[in-house]
Amino acid sequence: MLTKKWYIYHQLQNIVAMKYLNVPKAIAAWNAIQPLSDRDCERLSRKFTVDFNFNSNHIEGNTLTYGQTELLLLFGKVVGEAEMKDLEEMKASNVGLKMMREQAGIKDMPLTQNFIRQLHKTLLREDYTVYRELPGGQQSSYVIHAGRYKTRPNSVITRYGDRFEYAAPEETTALMADLVDWYNEEEKKGKLSPVELAALFHYRYIRIHPFEDGNGRIARLIVNYILARHDYPMIVVRSRGKKDYLEALHQADLEVGPIPSIGAHAELDKIRPFLRFFTALVAEEIYNDVRFLTEPDENVWWYDGQRVEFRTPNYAKILRIMQSQPSVTIESLREQLGINKSAVQRLLSSLKEKGYIEARDNEGGWRVLITPSL
Repeated sequence: MLTKKWYIYHQLQNIVAMKYLNVPKAIAAWNAIQPLSDRDCERLSRKFTVDFNFNSNHIEGNTLTYGQTELLLLFGKVVGEAEMKDLEEMKASNVGLKMMREQAGIKDMPLTQNFIRQLHKTLLREDYTVYRELPGGQQSSYVIHAGRYKTRPNSVITRYGDRFEYAAPEETTALMADLVDWYNEEEKKGKLSPVELAALFHYRYIRIHPFEDGNGRIARLIVNYILARHDYPMIVVRSRGKKDYLEALHQADLEVGPIPSIGAHAELDKIRPFLRFFTALVAEEIYNDVRFLTEPDENVWWYDGQRVEFRTPNYAKILRIMQSQPSVTIESLREQLGINKSAVQRLLSSLKEKGYIEARDNEGGWRVLITPSL
């Protein structure tokens, strides 16, 4: 198996070096390492759980760090300062992710509006009231409904200063019915690839913006629902790429035009800027999954979807020691690495600054928040 992984890894390296990475080649590499071992399935699942929930919520303003997200979702622990709203939002997001994965596995069950509304209710948990102060000092408020389509108009101010309107409340139910029916019919026809289906669903859904809050999070969950139903690896829209993500949607909006009902029925050739962005994202995410599972290098680790190669082997050695000995002391690290105390402290300072490790305040010792490739 290791020889096979080496082969796949080097084949992918050649693809990237020649700048030929695309979805078919990334999928071919993914298929070549199937079936995954139980260990690899578990490693990939844990990594995706943290990456997806952190990024999808961070895009929308959640303040939990990557490390806090990992500890909360994988170990049920809360460390450092965190708002209760953000903690509850992150836990609900993970429940929604599990719901989506289970539903995607039922291949003979079509997508329904009811499932989308249930997913939304799971994410928001309950209705809540938003209070705002108007220019004259008066107070205004409105209710955000969990699991129900919007009852008031919604819009966004683009980064160019324009107001962009989404579908009106009175047309939302019909447009969502059209969207779900279209998806189920197109899936049966099989003319569009899973990536094209997911991209077009995402775009049409966002143009409707059926809920008062949580639309982006639902869109990213349904994208992965579509990919998973077609046996594609699930993907993460990274918060560090938020600007490019929103710009791709904006450029597609310019091609489609401002009328919400037209956007809700946009054709694939009209959303080319977003399709290009999304296709490149899917190829990169699948490529990184394969690389994560096949690159046999003890100095290569992964953090929030980014490959980290330590040029100084002592970094990787410290991390591995911490993984096997969470309560290890600085003195013990000095002895095991054969370097002086100040050198150990410099290494630890660098790892902490980048978020790769965290001191366990109450228990003593260390938590490793970066994932090894091996």
